[in-house]
Amino acid sequence: LKVMIMGMDGYLGWTLSMYLADRGHDVCGVDNMSRRRMVAEIGSHSATPIRPMEKRLEAFKKAFNKELRFYYGDLLETNFVRLLVKKEKPDCIVHLGEIPSAPYSMIDAEHCNKVQINNVIGHNNILFAIKDHAPNCHLLKLGTMGEYGTPNLDIPEGFFEVEYRGRKDYLPFPRQPGSWYHLTKVHDTWNLMFANKIWGIRATDVMQGVVHGLNTPQMVNDDLLTRFDFDEVFGTAINRFCAQAVIGHEITPYGKGGQTRGYLALRDSMQCFTLAIENPPDEGEYRVFNQFDECYAVNE
Repeated sequence: LKVMIMGMDGYLGWTLSMYLADRGHDVCGVDNMSRRRMVAEIGSHSATPIRPMEKRLEAFKKAFNKELRFYYGDLLETNFVRLLVKKEKPDCIVHLGEIPSAPYSMIDAEHCNKVQINNVIGHNNILFAIKDHAPNCHLLKLGTMGEYGTPNLDIPEGFFEVEYRGRKDYLPFPRQPGSWYHLTKVHDTWNLMFANKIWGIRATDVMQGVVHGLNTPQMVNDDLLTRFDFDEVFGTAINRFCAQAVIGHEITPYGKGGQTRGYLALRDSMQCFTLAIENPPDEGEYRVFNQFDECYAVNE
């Protein structure tokens, strides 16, 4: 399959690019390198060495004798996205090109608006580009289990049957986002469902838990490592806690640490994405996968 990965330079994007190419897929990717700039903005860096993209691509080709194509660009540039999708005509677009931090979105109005604009408008640009230039393309969008909040009942995959005043219907499960970032993911879900409804875009909405870990079989040397953030803004639970344990720092959960979330390892995340990519939805189908392994409260 020809797969285009939005956010190729990121924690999941770089890992998935190598994973899919190693399986024989034709992989290209897009990034504006904003994750590197935002982590630097808050005074941090990746614990692993992150090479320039040119060196990453060279190292992958040397290690696996396979090509990864990369485009530098911004998903907020409507014409760039349109031209790229028109040129590549991918079978699948994996959308990982969003700002993935609740704390970053909560800093102030400027950061809130930056996250909202980047995530919602960039996603919409992809939807319109698919509609106009690759109508059979499967869009796999990365959502988050955080869209659902922490309801006091099991969370179904997207929809559930509800009865009210003697009548029943099959409706989207309620969303209760806990940050401006999580709100962008909810907006993305509604926009994806609407695009599927009016244009028939093949869509998979992956509600992913918190991913942890570093190594996949493709990370055979330092030049091919993905990033490992440990700071208070981009360092996610487990990865951050492991880094703190290593240096003897006290563990720092947010708030009271009672938030319950689903967690899965990086290798499992790659397998889940790959299953969804290699087994696309039917024409006109919108589907939801809740992607996690085990649930824990942060304190656990």
